[in-house]
Amino acid sequence: MKFSEVDVAVIGSGPAGMAAAIKAREEGAEHVLILERQEQLGGLLHQCVHSGFGLLYFGQDLTGPEYAHRFIEKVRDLGIEILLETMVTQLSGDRKLTAINRYEGMIHLHPKSVVLAMGCRERSRGQLSIPGTRPAGIFTAGTAQRLVNVEGFIPGKKVVILGSGDIGMIMARRLTLEGVEVKAVIEILPYVGGLIRNEVQCLHDFDIPLLLEHTVTQIHGEQRVEAVTIAKVDKHKRPIDGTEQVVECDTLLLSVGLIPENELSRMAGITLDPLIGGPLVDERRETSVPGVFAGGNVVHVHDIVDDVSWEAEIAGSWAAKFSQKGDLERKEKITLKPGRNIRSIVPQTISGQSDVTFYIRVKEMEEKVQLKVGDLYQRSFRVAKPSEMIKVDLPVKELKKLDGRESELNVECEKGE
Repeated sequence: MKFSEVDVAVIGSGPAGMAAAIKAREEGAEHVLILERQEQLGGLLHQCVHSGFGLLYFGQDLTGPEYAHRFIEKVRDLGIEILLETMVTQLSGDRKLTAINRYEGMIHLHPKSVVLAMGCRERSRGQLSIPGTRPAGIFTAGTAQRLVNVEGFIPGKKVVILGSGDIGMIMARRLTLEGVEVKAVIEILPYVGGLIRNEVQCLHDFDIPLLLEHTVTQIHGEQRVEAVTIAKVDKHKRPIDGTEQVVECDTLLLSVGLIPENELSRMAGITLDPLIGGPLVDERRETSVPGVFAGGNVVHVHDIVDDVSWEAEIAGSWAAKFSQKGDLERKEKITLKPGRNIRSIVPQTISGQSDVTFYIRVKEMEEKVQLKVGDLYQRSFRVAKPSEMIKVDLPVKELKKLDGRESELNVECEKGE
C-alpha cells in the first residue's frame, strides 16, 4: 500500500470510527481506510447487549450490536476499506503512521488526513490505590461485561461494585439477571456517576443497594477475594473512623471512570486538555496538528452513543475536506474559558463562523443554576450534575454578535434564585 493511496485514515472502528469514515466517504473522500485492532468492526458495542442505543440518532431503541450492525452495513455498502486485527503503533506530526498485522506485516501509510477514534479505557485498581493483596476476583466493569455477554462466563457469585458509572450500574442489573447476588453498589460521591435512567432501571427496579458517600478501604483475601471493607466518607472523600463494615464477597467490580485513549495523540505531538485527557479541538474537531481530527470518546467521554456518532461525523466531514484541499483556512480563534463550576467544554476553541454544539460538564452537582455562555446564551437548570453532559447549540447568527472583538468566551454555571 503506497503512501499516497489513502485520503482519510480512521483509527478505530467503534461508533465514532465508523460514523467518521462514513461521513468522510459521503463528503467525497475517495479512499477511506479504517484501521481496527480487534477482529471485527464495532468496538465495544458487541458486548453491550442492553437496549438504549440509537434513541436519538435512529429514533429507535436498539441494543449495542444492533446499533453497530447498522453502521457496519453502511461501511461495507460505501466500499470503505477495512484492516482488522491491525494495531497502529506510530503516528507522527506529519500524519505518517505505522501499523502492524499478521497478514501484511508492517504497514506504512501517509494519509492526507487522519481521524482519531480510539475511544477510551477504564481506570484500573492500580489508579485507585486500594490497600490489600492481589487476589483473583477483581475486574473492571467492562471486562466483566465482556466475560458475561460475549464469552459466557460469570465472574463470581457474590459481587460488590465500586463506582456507579453507567457500565457498573448496567452490570449490576445484568449479573442479577444471571442469578448473581450483587451485595451493593458503592459510590464515593453524594450522587451516582452515571445517568439517572440507569440508576432507576438498573438499581432501584432490582432492589440493588446503593451506598452513596462510601468507598472500599480494604480488599481481603489471598488466592481469591473473600470480602471488602467499606466506610462512609466525609466531604473531603476521606474515610470516617468508626463507620467501617466488612462485606463478604468473592468479586469486586470497578466502575470508577473512563479515560480517553490518547497514546497516539501524544506521539503525534497533539496538545491535550489537561483535565479531560483528550485533544484540544476546534468546532471542526481538528486538533493542534493540521490534518489530524478527533471525535467521540477519544476527545471526551460522552453519556450516550448517539452523541459519539454525531461528533465523529463532524471530524469525518472536515477530514474529507482537508484531504481534498490539502489544508483548511485558519480563522481567528475564540477560546472557551471555563468559569465557575465548569469542568470541561468541547470544543475548546471556535472560529465564530459556523454553527457549533458545545458539550459541557460541571464540576459539582448544584441545584437551581444558570448556565451562561458569554452574553450569547443563558438557560436555567433545576439541577446540574457532572455525570450528565449539557449540550448547547449556538447558531452562527448568534456567534456573529461577537463581532470578532473577543478572544475569549466565558462559560459559567451560576447559582440561580
